[in-house]
Amino acid sequence: MGNEWIGSAELVRAAARAFGSPAAVTAVAVVAPRGEMVATAGCDDQSSFEIGSISKVLTGMLYRDVTERGLISQTTVLRELLPLEGHGEVGSVSLSSLAVHRSGLPRLPPGMHPLRRTLKLWSYGENPYGDSLTELLDQTRNLRLGAPRPRYSNLGFQLLGHAVAEAAGSSYEQLLQDVLGNGFRTPIRAEDIGPTDLTGVSRFGRPQAAWVGEAVAPAGGVRASISIMRGFLRSVLDGTAQGLSALDPVSDFTPRVRIGAGWIALKHEGRMITWHNGSTGGFSSWIGLDRDAGTGVVVLAARHGSVDRQGFKLLTEFTTLRTVPPPPRTLNGGPAV
Repeated sequence: MGNEWIGSAELVRAAARAFGSPAAVTAVAVVAPRGEMVATAGCDDQSSFEIGSISKVLTGMLYRDVTERGLISQTTVLRELLPLEGHGEVGSVSLSSLAVHRSGLPRLPPGMHPLRRTLKLWSYGENPYGDSLTELLDQTRNLRLGAPRPRYSNLGFQLLGHAVAEAAGSSYEQLLQDVLGNGFRTPIRAEDIGPTDLTGVSRFGRPQAAWVGEAVAPAGGVRASISIMRGFLRSVLDGTAQGLSALDPVSDFTPRVRIGAGWIALKHEGRMITWHNGSTGGFSSWIGLDRDAGTGVVVLAARHGSVDRQGFKLLTEFTTLRTVPPPPRTLNGGPAV
């Protein structure tokens, strides 16, 4: 299959304007009051991508769902759910602070030797994660907390997701599927990668090992197809998804950006956009919604490198066009040529 865009004609044209000729295997979806559209290049709508840190917004919704079911509270701390006896300060971190990146935790646990793993990632395309939950918890031993200020933390969302799953009496993947849909997967081992799972490439086109592992799943280890992401987007926009309060901003993240449970909110061209992006060694992703307009966009690419610009551009275009009448039809009811 070549890398020409195929799918909904309207979205194909919009994607071509946003991306030009796609240099990577890419899939996009739009859900709007006018209808739903998918376009792909180099794959089909069932091909599975690493969605990277979009995993965090799923975890945020699981957190809010479990809270709303009364299984945890705003004051629940990690040591109440995870075996952190003797680990020092990390056990006292509240789940509510993790959900808005205000826990005082670093981006990654020092015990995982992140610099060494990053060098192996960029030199050899190795998976920098792959740890079990037990190994992750061991890496937090004697970790000292920083100030409770906004600080983006992969570690925080790893712990949040596994704590929420424990509160629900489930694994993270099972809770994710039970609450948000069966199509989401969190492969643990390289052997779990199947024929529909795409192989991502680096910015320079080098194949990258899959980012698999139990520990990383809630922060960046989820896989999904554009078909699954379109269904998820629809459920968020039509209000049927669980944990929707995660999208509501509750805290400042920067002077111009607010945050809900994982979801980020900011003004873009005069409209409030709720969104998140993602990046792994071989994949990039973006999801954004204009909730007032009832319109959302997902972009998935099997190549490392930001797709934020294209995502915002597509969302702006389809939000602006939301009041345009449907395309004209021929007399026999078929689509116009």
